[in-house]
Amino acid sequence: MISRDRTRLFVKLLASCLLIWIALAAFAASSDQPAPAGLSPILQYISSDWDVLTRSMTRCDSVVDPKLPESSVLYLPAGFAEPEAVKKLEHDCKVRVEHLPAVIKRPGQIDVSAIHPHGLLFLPNSYVVPGGRFNEMYGWDSYFIVVGLLRDGRLDLARDMVENFFFEIENYGTVLNANRTYYLTRSQPPFLTSMIMLLEQAEKNAGHDDRQWLAHAYEIAAHDYENWVRDPHLADNTGLSRYYDFGAGPAPESLQDEAGVYRRVTGYFVTHPDYAKTYVMEEDGKAQAGKDVGPPFTVQVCDVSMTMAPPGCTTAATVHLSADYYRGDRSMRESGFDISFRFGPYGAATHHFAPDCLNSLLYKTEKDLEEISRELGNTTDAEKWQQRAAHRKQIVNHYLWDSPRGLYFDYNFETKHRSTYEYVTTFYPLWAGLASPEQAKEVAANLKIFERPGGLLTSTDDTGAQWDSPYGWAPLQLLAVEGLRRYGYNADADRVSYEFLSMVAENYRREGTIREKYNVITRSSEAHVIAGYQANVVGFGWTNGVFLQFLHELPKEAVERLAKEQMGPQ
Repeated sequence: MISRDRTRLFVKLLASCLLIWIALAAFAASSDQPAPAGLSPILQYISSDWDVLTRSMTRCDSVVDPKLPESSVLYLPAGFAEPEAVKKLEHDCKVRVEHLPAVIKRPGQIDVSAIHPHGLLFLPNSYVVPGGRFNEMYGWDSYFIVVGLLRDGRLDLARDMVENFFFEIENYGTVLNANRTYYLTRSQPPFLTSMIMLLEQAEKNAGHDDRQWLAHAYEIAAHDYENWVRDPHLADNTGLSRYYDFGAGPAPESLQDEAGVYRRVTGYFVTHPDYAKTYVMEEDGKAQAGKDVGPPFTVQVCDVSMTMAPPGCTTAATVHLSADYYRGDRSMRESGFDISFRFGPYGAATHHFAPDCLNSLLYKTEKDLEEISRELGNTTDAEKWQQRAAHRKQIVNHYLWDSPRGLYFDYNFETKHRSTYEYVTTFYPLWAGLASPEQAKEVAANLKIFERPGGLLTSTDDTGAQWDSPYGWAPLQLLAVEGLRRYGYNADADRVSYEFLSMVAENYRREGTIREKYNVITRSSEAHVIAGYQANVVGFGWTNGVFLQFLHELPKEAVERLAKEQMGPQ
């Protein structure tokens, strides 16, 4: 008779084989080429990882806050009837359930500092989080996760996520940075229509063509678009848009997860007088600590001796970071690039820039809404969106295109100068289809500025920030590669995607994990971040999605070479 332990082992082995088969079958079903056996371990990891990263507000492990387990609160929209599943959770998980203090129609409408304690915001459907430390659904992460889910045949889960965003817009005022109360002040880069277009095509491929759903999606997306094209999201009188957080003072997630960042920022500005004039305020009885200017810091002046004797230090002043700095810091977090020096040191001037990424995404949104309008037979709306897109293309070219350098840059509308900070978002206009063939050719010719052994650098500046050199991030690889493909630069796209795929697969083989970011110079997951989240989180949703998409787009012979590499010496 087979022992119970051996039976359990057999069941585990059978389950493991089944997961591998599912992963390989999903890849084969979405590709013209056979599933590559050498990649089966990483494909199995991704396939099973969707379930590991899935959260639902019908489960205790999703609503009990890993950051604040002793005071977990789930917030429902004001006036929203408490679902039976939530009532059960309240009993089973010992989670408090509260209603928000007011009906929310737009971001920044309520003072989130008055909500105590902060907690999760209710969402009706399951969703995938970026990595293991998160319990909330994030805005722009979700586009790349949806790409992966659809590539892996997980249509229902992708649909659930998109419909959660509809719920956010209808009940919380916009697509949120994430579904937590302290994110009610900001959104994230607008990928909603891109998710709708992907999902609609996947539904059609599955034999479903739901015009009623599409009409509802159009109405919701058009409403959310308006948040980006009115004050305070307008970039002065340029006609372009900017990132802007409605909150004031230190970002709560930074105080919780980025130990000492504001102290380091203060030290940087104090030693750079040009910035200190704008971003540092000396406490003089007029500027006291508060929600707008954050905690005080004591600045010391030290005489660093050349001998072994300790340097002499005297207290010089007590200072605060200014309200304008915190506005920029929060707006940088809406951009998703937290932290980078792209919008000035530590992102302090983010709200003073019209960025190439945001305005490319809004152009893409306008073109998507034009296409959906035509599909729904609404030619009047289609013409309106066409005109809006044409106007945005014109002003992007006026303010953001640098012809002598052959790159797109952000525009500082306060100083009236175009930035010179080389950033990989220069490929966004290609991905969105905004660039002319001539502009795309010039940007593609500058690929060498960013290309390194593991893919594309985020920027060419090594600032210690996680969204600068030497790091490469999956979402930016995807947008750049698909932008190159859109204009016919397939050899460049194949090469860059192979570099990134092989780096991720090589690190997976060594560590057994997939990470949120990689050092594309050393082709490793090592991350010595000074500014930003210092942990290189395991998961990881958007890296999983981009890996599957790149693998699908790569020529057969390149996939076979990659698979052979991962099998090691034969």
